[in-house]
Amino acid sequence: MGGAHAPVMLEEIVEIFATVPQGTILDATLGGAGHAVAIIRRHEQLRVMGVDRDPTAVANALALRDTLEPAEAQRFSVHHARFDHLEAVMEQAGIEQLSGALFDLGVSSPQLDIAERGFSYRNDGPLDMRMDTTATLSADDVVNRYDEHALADVLRRHADERFAPRIARAIVAARPVRGTAHLAEIVTAAIPAATRRTGGHPAKRTFQAIRIEVNSELDVLPAALSAAMRRTSVGGRVAVLSYHSGEDRIVKSEMARAEFDRSAPIVATPFAHPSRTTPRVWRKVKVSPTPTDAEVGRNPRAASARLRVMERVAQ
Repeated sequence: MGGAHAPVMLEEIVEIFATVPQGTILDATLGGAGHAVAIIRRHEQLRVMGVDRDPTAVANALALRDTLEPAEAQRFSVHHARFDHLEAVMEQAGIEQLSGALFDLGVSSPQLDIAERGFSYRNDGPLDMRMDTTATLSADDVVNRYDEHALADVLRRHADERFAPRIARAIVAARPVRGTAHLAEIVTAAIPAATRRTGGHPAKRTFQAIRIEVNSELDVLPAALSAAMRRTSVGGRVAVLSYHSGEDRIVKSEMARAEFDRSAPIVATPFAHPSRTTPRVWRKVKVSPTPTDAEVGRNPRAASARLRVMERVAQ
């Protein structure tokens, strides 16, 4: 069933959906299915429609569903799809509106822990990094075929890598790059020694950028988040866990666009915004934006998580 999986901010996520209307919660990034199963078990009035592009995650979720009580299993559906196709999945499932949606972005623990998937800079594996293993573009294509300029652009856009030109030049000079350990060595050597001594593994940003490029993560996120918010009913909530600045910028922008949509009429609402306007259709929900120190101690991968939540207050 893959590597150990510790759902990030599990208690906070379960609590966020405690007050939403009876109906279906979309788990748009099923991963290890920890959030989905917890919602099913704690909220008897809710169903969960789990979506993931990774066939392995889908298979694991189906196996996990078989371990649930029959009444719980009936409230948990699993679908193989990319999250920007969620409206098509909803239509196929006969679901018109959502009571809420969860996006837990980034790479899952099982993907990182299986070296053969090629996501980890700590374990040697093939240059793959495909979340959907049926997709054509892989990390090998990016690392060994992109020209130096295109490669540097990927590192800058997807990871804010300040040494992007140096790293891209080193990768091109070292081709063919044979695997993840080889790539990590090249990147580490390309970064100044003084910088390597702080800020975690030197190859972290490069691997992040290549993974995002391979899976078009930032390209599909705005449409997927917008679609989920469009389908959420009054009283429903949309929660997003992001793990790096590029993701969080998109999430913040999409949520702000919904909150301050001037085309929507102002509605009577108890949720007053501190500015001169009042929320029209959506409002921010105040939550702790980051995991507790205790959680980070148990699960270091949670350290970079950022939680944002919105609630629909009108049609």
